Amino acid sequence: MESGSQVELPEHIGTQFEVYVNGVLQQRGVDFDQRGRTLVFRHQLAQEGRLGFWRWLSLFLGVAGTYRRNDTIDVVHTVDGRRSVTTLQAERVSSSE
Repeated sequence: MESGSQVELPEHIGTQFEVYVNGVLQQRGVDFDQRGRTLVFRHQLAQEGRLGFWRWLSLFLGVAGTYRRNDTIDVVHTVDGRRSVTTLQAERVSSSE
């Protein structure tokens, strides 16, 4: 079973774009594949999720930090001749191929 992550491209993003994960340029066909308006990443991307009360309180009081993995996906595209960045949230997928 293979697992990875996917993200749906919003309608305002055209066919020419660049994808960055945590600021690192990703290569189509190497790091991700495009299936229609969906980008399918070959590895699992993580989102930190919501902080519970005790973790939030410990951050607020400066007792502890948060060291959870939190991958960001930025898509650089052109809107009206100007470069623009859209940040997207990935969702996990698993498939048997």
